[in-house]
Amino acid sequence: MKVYAYSEARQKLSTVLDFARSEDVMIKKRSGEIFTVVYQKKSHSPLDVKGVKTSATTQDILDAVEVSRSRARGENEL
Repeated sequence: MKVYAYSEARQKLSTVLDFARSEDVMIKKRSGEIFTVVYQKKSHSPLDVKGVKTSATTQDILDAVEVSRSRARGENEL
């Protein structure tokens, strides 16, 4: 764990942040307050999915959705 004085951390912020990637970093103010810098890895949403290449047009997709909804309602296809 590395402890920096507030003024030193302010002057070397980039270095402090780089160091926080691998170890705990604390910043201490003159008043005695202590703050911890925590590195958080970038998380990916489970909803982030790669796109699919297709030759379908917007109208093709809208038609397919309408057919699916019609079937779900129990209607016959036209």
